[in-house]
Amino acid sequence: MNELRIRAAGPEDLDAVLAFWKTAAEGTSISDDREGVERLVARDPETLILAESGGDLVGTVIAGFDGWRCHLYRLAVHPDHRRKGIGGALLAAAEDRFVALGGRRADAMVLVRNELAQHAWQAAG
Repeated sequence: MNELRIRAAGPEDLDAVLAFWKTAAEGTSISDDREGVERLVARDPETLILAESGGDLVGTVIAGFDGWRCHLYRLAVHPDHRRKGIGGALLAAAEDRFVALGGRRADAMVLVRNELAQHAWQAAG
């Protein structure tokens, strides 16, 4: 695998992120639209974290912090790149972000019906 690059998403990435979620994320969300993701990134420019390999988007996680608790959403890895440590790298980046912000508790939003994600989150602890 090419070297993995972890970075915050910018406004120029949002169309690619929305297309990526259609391929890599389980289910859709009412906020999976350009307007919703623009609001997210405008409010907190570091919250949407991307993983890239060879210039391609291969993973995402939203690492939100409300000033009290840390929240994880939309951990997604492209099906062709799973089981290569990308999810773990994204979670490590989210954890680093939370520590820097002073976050002390975190939760993850995982759909009950998303069995693949349930296993991944259990493996991550």
